[in-house]
Amino acid sequence: MSEMETKSIVETAVAAGQFNTLVTAVKAADLVETLSDPGPFTVFAPTDDAFAKLPEGTVESLLQNKDKLKAVLTYHVVSGKVVASDVVNLESATTVNGQQITIKVEGDTVMVDNAKVVKTDIECTNGVIHVIDTVILPK
Repeated sequence: MSEMETKSIVETAVAAGQFNTLVTAVKAADLVETLSDPGPFTVFAPTDDAFAKLPEGTVESLLQNKDKLKAVLTYHVVSGKVVASDVVNLESATTVNGQQITIKVEGDTVMVDNAKVVKTDIECTNGVIHVIDTVILPK
């Protein structure tokens, strides 16, 4: 997607319709304002299906524990705009929560920790979203 989006990361996630759980979590963790800042940010965004793969009760538990929820969500965010062509040259990246995520490229597949990147380079006014199929959890 080469044309520049006119929506922030949060607005883009809301409009996409496949990130309802992520958007709910971002709101619950009071991160809407942060992810609407100029950034830029790179967000590895888990789909609703990715959240559904977590053990039963995990999402509900996180929604009730704001600090833990914030730690998990900020583990999906890297400061700066890192497009796919840059991601494939990295072995790791430091997330906003301070921990490192591991990046592996195997053929056409890019893995971030244990999550497969399924769509890349969704441009936003304040960064870029890469869609992942699994929620990644801080160590």
